[in-house]
Amino acid sequence: MKDPEKKHRKGLLRWQKVTVTIAVILLLAGLGLLLFPTVSNFFGQLNANSAIDDFNRTRRHIIPSDSTSDDTLPGVTAKSFQEAREKGEIDEEGYAVNEDGVRYSDSPVVFQVDLDALRRDSLAYNEGLIDHQGTVDTTDYATPALRMSDYGLSGAYCYLSADAINLYLPVYLGASDDVMAYGAAHLSGTSLPVDQNNTNVAIAGHTDYIGRIFFDNIRKLEIGDTVSIHNYWEDIDYQVIDYKVVTEDETADIYIQKDRQLLTLITCIYAGSPDTFDRYLVICEKK
Repeated sequence: MKDPEKKHRKGLLRWQKVTVTIAVILLLAGLGLLLFPTVSNFFGQLNANSAIDDFNRTRRHIIPSDSTSDDTLPGVTAKSFQEAREKGEIDEEGYAVNEDGVRYSDSPVVFQVDLDALRRDSLAYNEGLIDHQGTVDTTDYATPALRMSDYGLSGAYCYLSADAINLYLPVYLGASDDVMAYGAAHLSGTSLPVDQNNTNVAIAGHTDYIGRIFFDNIRKLEIGDTVSIHNYWEDIDYQVIDYKVVTEDETADIYIQKDRQLLTLITCIYAGSPDTFDRYLVICEKK
């Protein structure tokens, strides 16, 4: 006959093991939820840093318009993206390839003639906005002002930095949901981020986005802090001159102001309920 006490002890031991296992699972789940924002933001910033590194590497691989071959990329004799594609010197993504189609550049090749065209079209786009103040349709902010692929480019148009809040983000054209999941976005219908007077560059970024910090900290920027734009042609330093909260329908602060060179950072903030949002603006002017 089995010992009832021994059987009871075995059952109790099994129950203790189950209880400990459940406790460990709950503890790990709790730690996971607690650490998710930190871990997610860490990897999100790694992705942003990688995009910025790619942008800077691309800037170092510019093929001069007056050159038949670049010293760092032997075999690339074309003077434009389109010509290089036709000659088979680069692949569809813009990387230099040898005769066997094997890549030998660590970033896409950029041609000066294409960059010159992008800058020329960017300046023209900005000039065309001056006579259309107040007519911007907010539903079109997501449509890119220019198509980077038309110039043999992909990825960011520039990147944004603000050392005071440790902000470093790639800036993509068009404030679509897909774009804003990876960084900041230029609002179409506002000035493109080039060094030009009579401009107001509007750049938007998410706040409280799935544990990742995009524009969460722009509310910590103070008057006098520096915010910089780094594009293919120059680095432009702006200074914070104001910040404010406006409703989503108030757009006057992104209009161009005569003889001024402005940068307006925009993010959403709660306006009393989870379904209602205002806009927090940081207004900057070129130093």
